[in-house]
Parts: sequence; C-alpha cells; structure tokens
Amino acid sequence: MAFSSAAPSGGSLVVVVTAMTLLLAAMGAEAETRRYQFDVQMTSVTRLCSTKSIVTVNGQYPGPTLFAREGDHVEVNVVNHSPYNMSIHWHGVRQLFSAWADGPSYITQCPIQPGQSYVYRFQIVGQRGTLWWHAHISWLRATVHGPIVILPPAGVPYPFSPAPHAEVPLMLGEWWRNDTEAVIAEALRTGGGPNISDAYTMNGLPGPLYNCSAQETFKLKVKPGKTYMLRLINAALNDELFFSVANHTLTVVDVDAVYVKPFTVDTLVIAPGQTSNVLLTAKPTYPGARYYMEARPYTNTQGTFDNTTVAGVLEYEDPCPVGSASSSTKNLPVFAPDLPQINDTSFVANYTAKLRSLASTQYPAAVPQQVDRRFFFTVGLGTHPCAVNGTCQGPNGSRFAASINNVSFVLPTKALLQSHFTGKSKGVYASNFPVYPLMPFNYTGTPPNNTNVMNGTKVVVLPFGTNVELVMQDTSILGAESHPLHLHGFNFFVVGQGFGNFDPAKDPAKFNLVDPVERNTVGVPAGGWVAIRFRADNPGVWFMHCHLEVHMSWGLKMAWLVLDGSQPNQKLPPPPSDLPQC
Repeated sequence: MAFSSAAPSGGSLVVVVTAMTLLLAAMGAEAETRRYQFDVQMTSVTRLCSTKSIVTVNGQYPGPTLFAREGDHVEVNVVNHSPYNMSIHWHGVRQLFSAWADGPSYITQCPIQPGQSYVYRFQIVGQRGTLWWHAHISWLRATVHGPIVILPPAGVPYPFSPAPHAEVPLMLGEWWRNDTEAVIAEALRTGGGPNISDAYTMNGLPGPLYNCSAQETFKLKVKPGKTYMLRLINAALNDELFFSVANHTLTVVDVDAVYVKPFTVDTLVIAPGQTSNVLLTAKPTYPGARYYMEARPYTNTQGTFDNTTVAGVLEYEDPCPVGSASSSTKNLPVFAPDLPQINDTSFVANYTAKLRSLASTQYPAAVPQQVDRRFFFTVGLGTHPCAVNGTCQGPNGSRFAASINNVSFVLPTKALLQSHFTGKSKGVYASNFPVYPLMPFNYTGTPPNNTNVMNGTKVVVLPFGTNVELVMQDTSILGAESHPLHLHGFNFFVVGQGFGNFDPAKDPAKFNLVDPVERNTVGVPAGGWVAIRFRADNPGVWFMHCHLEVHMSWGLKMAWLVLDGSQPNQKLPPPPSDLPQC
C-alpha cells in the first residue's frame, strides 16, 4: 500500500484531520508493507513577507506524514532532485537489523548524491506513537522533515482514556530568512556562532506574533467536549521549547513513541528530537473565545538566541454562527498562555521528573538490572585555536568547538558502517574512544584555563548483548547548558539525573530501576548529569549526538559499534545493492 500526505499550508485543520482519520481506518489488521515516494526538490516558500528557495520532500514544508502500524514493513524511495547531497534519518525507529536504513550521512551510509536515489527498507518492531523523519546531513533538516505516525496493531486500544476524537501532528520548527546552508557555512568559516533564526514555526507557519505573518497561522478547530491528541514534535534546529495552550490543560500519555503514566500539566518542555503525545479536552460548551497555542525557547546559553514566540490558534466550532465563520471568529477575544521564564531550569527538572514508564504487564519496562559496561562522558563546549595569522570570532579569538570526553568528532569521508562491515576500517575510524575523561576536573565548577579539545573519529566497540550504563555530565566550560542527546538504533531508560557533579559513590543508590522513562533523546541538565541504561542488542554503527544542530556541527557527537552476536539471528545482513557510494 502506498500513501501520500500533504501538510497544512494554513487555515483550519478539519480537512486534514478528517482525511487522516479515514486513512488510518483503512489500514488493515495484518502487517503490511507501506510504500512511499520521497522526491527531494527545491521549492519556493514565502514566510515573513520574504520568499526563498528551500529543500523539501514532494514540495511540502513540513514534509509528508509517514503512516504505519506496529509490525509493518516500510519502504521509502528517496530520489534526490536537489543540488545537495542528501540522506534521511527515521528518528527513533529502532532499525532492528536494518542499520543500513538508519540514514546519518557518513555513519551508516554515504549520502544520496544529486540525481541519485536510495530505497530505505525497515520494519516497525515493538513501537507505537509519534516519531519523525528528517535530513541527516549539514543543516538541511531545517526544512526537510515530517511526522511518523505509528498506530498500535488493529484492534489494540490505547492504554489511556478517553480515546481521542481526532489526532493532530504538530511540528515545532525554526525559520531563517537566509539560506541555512549559508548560515552554518559562514559560522564554520569564522569560528563564531551562527546567525540566529528569525522565527519559530508551528506546522511550518510562524503565526500572528511576528510581523507580516498573520495569514501564516496554524489553526486547529475543535468541537466542545471532544478530546484531541496532539502529536508534538520538536523539529527546531537549536532550541528546546516550552509549549502551552491558553486556558487548557495537557495530559501527557506518550514520549518518543513509548507510553508513560499519564499526568496533566499546563505547560510542557520538549527538546529538539523529542516527541510527545498529549491529550487536550475541549471545554464542554462553546466558550466564545479563541486560544493561543504557544511555544518559545528554554535556554541557559550565554550566547545569542532567538527569543521569540510562535503561536497557533485553537478555535471552537460555533453551534450558532452568525454571518460567515471567519468574521464571527475574528472578533472573539484571544487568550494567551503564561509560559515559564526562558531559563527556568527548575521547571524543566520538575517536568522531566514526572515522566515514568507505564511498566504494565502489556507494556513492561525492561530495564537492565545488571550492568556489563559503565561509561562516563562529559558533554559540552570547548575551543579550537585559530589558524596562525588567522582571525576567528570564537571565545578570545578562538574557534567554537564541542566534544564528548574532550573528543570533537570529525565525520569521515567514507561511511563507518560499510568500513566496519567490509573490514576496511583502517584510516577511517579508531576504536579507542575514551570511556571516561582522560583528565578529570571539577566539571560544573570553575572551568579549566585550557578549553581546547582534540579532534578524532573514534567509536566505542560493544559485544552483542552488552548491558550498558552511561552517565553524561554537562560541563561549565563556556557556560553550563542543556544538551539533548539522541542515540540512534536504541531506546534507553533514564534511570537517574541531578545537578552538580555526578557522585559514583552516592547517586546510583537513587537510580529508578522500576519504571524509568524510556526515550531515544534525553536532555543532559544544564550544570548537571543524566544516567541511562540500554542493552546493545542491535548490530551496527550507531550515532549518538547532541540534537542542537550547532553543537553537532561543532563536534558534539560519537558512535557506538555493536558487533554481531553468535547466533544467526544476531547478525547484521549485508548492505542492499542500491546503498549509495561515496
């Protein structure tokens, strides 16, 4: 079965929701192969009274929604008509024994060159909820992204109530008037920070709080008394975001395509790469008002950032309209939510502490109780020295960098997975990534005088089935900052987190090994640490990186190489015949 889905370009979402509901109802009970055609192409788009040519899939921004049921096979034929190299990552999809389809350029594949194509083939195994897809090369994901909606098997209900009347994907993004490829190229040339975005977007639209943008507003029309499930996705390049709907509460039921114990909030926080399904129940009777749905950044950065707010509009169907619908709603009062302060780290910590796995008989939390390998990674910023006689715009005339355990990752020119699979890794990568900092220091105290980091293309090698515990520690070098770390190929359990330096003698005693939240992307707290556990049961090379794009461009990334197991069903199959070549 093949699907195509258009994203809204503005106005009400009633038609989109109806079409989506009909489409999902038509998807049968048996596991199927869902086939999609993704044509990567240049498209002219106007936002904020300025038109530019952007890279899109099928001419849509955001791109088409990929629908599947748990257990389905998916095939996506990606044809690159753009002038840029391209690859697509299916963010959060486990890719069990299908590492060739994971998508990060130069990690699991060489990019799809202009005029070339590649068919991504994978199965949705043991996952249901909201994920997303995006370009995974340079900053092209700014406009090349879209939702992945994974339904439970037919006949299997959601483990929460009430069942939603309708489901609405809601992608939060970031918009630059300038070409984002030029933005990052200039930053890497000068060694300074990149120019900040001009707006945030909601399903591709900046909304009424920006100049010249009132007509570019996402609107959701609801019926009194009905419950709606918002499938939230943070596709912004460089900002964690608060999200709230004025005078309405949100019940969180799922994060990163994993059910959680439901809890209700006025405001949530969502980092780049993360997803969250939330229930919004409309007021029981027509309220005679409109309500802003708003998102704005959470950050502790000492640099510049886009301190603006995107708004969509929640509108109610009027049972007794007078005149045209547009004129009757235009004169209604509009309410705005109260969002936390931009640097409210305590709010973020309290919110994330509420996230707990369902840990039920049907949806157990398979937390590794025993650990085979322990790792301690520092994550944070640093510097590279400026070239001799050069002029750089980073701290004290240096160049900005970022690292894990003081190693700033350098992308190879050949794909790591193919190099590993063919036994030709020499000169491509080294397998001596440090498992703990080589020079320990007071990570959240006064930073060391020497902030330079080393370059390298290094991986950690894990035998199949290894139970891993990883503590990620933020540092105060160039300022404490939250880092959303994303691990490809696995979900992990967030067993602990805290502020200050991790204490290996005391902190593990407080780990939650019963019902910790299961995720694929987690925020390392600003000035703090987070501990995760996962089982390395998926052979391949798996990228792990900060999902703030600027930090990834500066080198805050590394890779795990999981070896084949001894059994036939524990080995990575050979690459497909159409795998792109470098």
